[in-house]
Amino acid sequence: MLSLLLWSPLLGALLLAFLPGDDKRLRQIALGLSFVHVALSIWILSGFKMNEPGFQMLEQKAWLPSLGISYHLGVDGISVWLLLLNSILLPMAILASWNSVQDKVRAYHLFLFALQSMVYGVFVSLDLFMFYLFWEASLLPMYFLIGVWGGEQRFYATIKFVLYTLSGSLLMLVAMLWLGQEAHAQLGHWSFDFLEWKKLALTVDAQRWLFLAFFVAFAIKVPLFPFHTWLPDAHVQAPTAGSVILAGVLLKLGTYGMLRFNQTLFPEASLLFQKPIIILCLIGAIYGALMVLVQTDFKKMVAYSSVSHMGLCILGLFSFTLAGQQGALLTMINHGISTGALFIIVGVFYERIHTRELAQYGGAVEKMPVLGLLFLPVAMSSMGVPGTNGFVNEFLCLRGGFMVAPWIGVIASISIILGAAYMLRLTQKVMYGPLGSHLMEELTDLDLREKLLLGFLVLLIFVLGIFPNLILKVSEPSVNEGLLQMMRVAQTAAAAPAP
Repeated sequence: MLSLLLWSPLLGALLLAFLPGDDKRLRQIALGLSFVHVALSIWILSGFKMNEPGFQMLEQKAWLPSLGISYHLGVDGISVWLLLLNSILLPMAILASWNSVQDKVRAYHLFLFALQSMVYGVFVSLDLFMFYLFWEASLLPMYFLIGVWGGEQRFYATIKFVLYTLSGSLLMLVAMLWLGQEAHAQLGHWSFDFLEWKKLALTVDAQRWLFLAFFVAFAIKVPLFPFHTWLPDAHVQAPTAGSVILAGVLLKLGTYGMLRFNQTLFPEASLLFQKPIIILCLIGAIYGALMVLVQTDFKKMVAYSSVSHMGLCILGLFSFTLAGQQGALLTMINHGISTGALFIIVGVFYERIHTRELAQYGGAVEKMPVLGLLFLPVAMSSMGVPGTNGFVNEFLCLRGGFMVAPWIGVIASISIILGAAYMLRLTQKVMYGPLGSHLMEELTDLDLREKLLLGFLVLLIFVLGIFPNLILKVSEPSVNEGLLQMMRVAQTAAAAPAP
């Protein structure tokens, strides 16, 4: 089942490469194929045993046995939801760029499908060599999506994006090679298998360096302050679909890596670095929100809001509490929905008036009443208003912060207050008040495609806001398993005699 999901986007890309037809026909075929992946993800979720904490649907075949490399796939209560999120966002991205992408349509959809396959590979790989291959390979489709279909400064943005991510990845590769050799020393054979690496007995000093090597790679991808500077450029220059996938899924590769590998393989180091990382999270959450308040570009505002939201997400991860880590997982999913919707709204305006400067906006609700109706719940979700999905994950992440130390929760709350300030400012400026420039006179309301697209995302905002347990009850056993390990490590450290 996992192999079918993993490789089906590449098969779809091959089909698109050779099928004849005009651009409209290619878009229709691509959209139809994307729903096949949604069905496959739902099929996997339906076969998932909710009360089991370990990996399920395992597949393992020897690949390069002399190097300890195997084709090893599996899914647990954490990754199963990220697979579904990745599947849902692909048809959203295709629909969002239905009219805006007119050049090289076939190649554009090929890269979208290739990117989806690489992201699946990151979430299901239990062999770290395979994980690294998919991790690095995900750079290439996004490089071309931004570099070919992006804005005027797309080449600068793509080079910066690739160099930042690649530099961190090389550190992770060195750490992986060290762990492979350590497996040879302790287990008698080279291995890159995650389940075997969990058995390694690593000294605290070794864990510190290995933790940092993995953490920097993941922190750049998130991105966590101060590794965030590539993100606004990439978002602003990316086409709408690229921004939707970048915010919705690619940023979550970093948080997933921290939860899956940093905290599981290096628990002692995770506890040692907990407070410094939390401080970086608090700085990033508040800094990102303050940067949103001073932006004049609509899309850059949404980009910096991701820096703020992901800071709160990592705070939940490193609270080492059930509430905090469940909140972090919900943030990964809910941020993809609400921020993806915001980027689609930015794209809707840009297609009509060809500017993102907020000085040109104002009174859009008079010309676009349906968008005004759908914009409000998206803004409410980003602010964390009760009843929307954003409230649940912010509440749980804050609760996790308060459980570590009250001052952490208080400072984190400031970012949420600032978040409400910038979203209210954005809503007032764009949708209400007097009409802005003459460009606003040219606005037309949403067409059927845009109504269905944003309407579906708004529906998800309310469903997950009212019924968050749909996700939490599935992820709780897997999250609890990791936390029990952290508790055992903490108790052992507390019981050890002082040097």
